[in-house]
Amino acid sequence: MKFLFTLTALSLAALGANAADFPVKDKIITIVVPFSAGGPTDRVARDLAEALRKPLGGVSVVVDNAAGAGGSIGANKVAKAAPDGYTVLLHHIGMSTMPTLVRNIPFKVESDFEYLGMINDVPMTLIAKPSMPANNFKELTAWLGQNKGKVNLGNAGIGSASHLCGLLFQNALQNEMTTVPYKGTAPAMTDLIGGQIDLMCDQTTNTSTQIEAKKVKAFAVTTSKRLSTPALKDLPTLDESGLKNFQVTIWHGLYAPKGTPADVTTKLNDALKAALKDPEFIKKQEGLGAVVVTDKRMEPAEHKKFVAAEIAKWSPVIKAAGVYAE
Repeated sequence: MKFLFTLTALSLAALGANAADFPVKDKIITIVVPFSAGGPTDRVARDLAEALRKPLGGVSVVVDNAAGAGGSIGANKVAKAAPDGYTVLLHHIGMSTMPTLVRNIPFKVESDFEYLGMINDVPMTLIAKPSMPANNFKELTAWLGQNKGKVNLGNAGIGSASHLCGLLFQNALQNEMTTVPYKGTAPAMTDLIGGQIDLMCDQTTNTSTQIEAKKVKAFAVTTSKRLSTPALKDLPTLDESGLKNFQVTIWHGLYAPKGTPADVTTKLNDALKAALKDPEFIKKQEGLGAVVVTDKRMEPAEHKKFVAAEIAKWSPVIKAAGVYAE
């Protein structure tokens, strides 16, 4: 027993020393992204990696894409990683939908991670085919009521941001539509422009260009306030259009494995907050149509509280729809 106590004490002392030295310059910090390279979340991660280097003392920060199973493969990789601060997870709204959307998830979102802080919010837009006869949201809801059972609502795939927004939209209207999943936003947008589907709800990163070019009809944004970007500034919110308290943003947050030492998570959080104030990072995020977080959700405790509230919001919507990610 005495030997075990001494060994444990030595191990804890070594861990404390390592934590105090974090980050070591010749080690690499890896941001795991649970989606393929080139998508919106990957872009956020690569921009953040660059912005984190300076506040972390010039240490190398790289991105590792580990896609699949609704984002749970990459998340599980981090949950099982060494809790030393050198492997972190950057995930989006999927952190709040995985517990319900993914069968037999091998980790617990609320207890198997150290929450490090939120990064940004990406607004969504409700758009329709160019031949849609409705010209405002009131006319659109009337048209949807007249065509119950005939409306095709496209999305970028089961569990995607556009799928989740579409589920919430149907739930808010109490109007069930035919959900048409695609393998990505690009083919869904092509069919929307061509009139093969009627509606879609997707991120501003994917819709702003099409709205500005008038290739689709835009009806509303899903934020609590109107957006200031030129292409979207005249769009009302769904809340002011009649769907009270309807708000969906595709947010991103940063996480470390459970058990990462407190002084390491503090250093990571401090670096994250510095990165979120970096003018170049802010400019890049604005270019993606994203809004960098400046509120209390930058703090780990508030980040965790926010995700818990999002889980409570999405769980009944997903269960009612009876959908699962493969």
